[in-house]
Amino acid sequence: MLQLRSMLNVADNSGAKKVSMIGMPGRGNKKIARVGEVINVSVIEAIPYGQVKKGEKLSAVVVRTHKEHKRKDGSYIRFDDNACVILLEKAVKDPKGSRIFGPIAKEVKDRGFNKIASLAEEIY
Repeated sequence: MLQLRSMLNVADNSGAKKVSMIGMPGRGNKKIARVGEVINVSVIEAIPYGQVKKGEKLSAVVVRTHKEHKRKDGSYIRFDDNACVILLEKAVKDPKGSRIFGPIAKEVKDRGFNKIASLAEEIY
């Protein structure tokens, strides 16, 4: 579970390293994001010659959360960090980067982010 101003690592090679959650598009007053949901982020830390710059506002999908997530079969999944993947646009489900680092949750693929799932090293 992520809330406003949560800090996330970026799990792709788009150039951003750390981002902060600033909202959820089309969710009204909802302030909690879980695995597989699209969020709006602001870039806090970026590499010098990346595709994205510090201070940019982008959309991203949550791929890992530290808070456990219950699945329909009764099992739980939990990761060591909070991480997201930067998207090209809000309506498009393709990543801005060409590589995905670390594992991602199965729920990301179930929500239609097939390109992210195909680029990922592992899917849990």
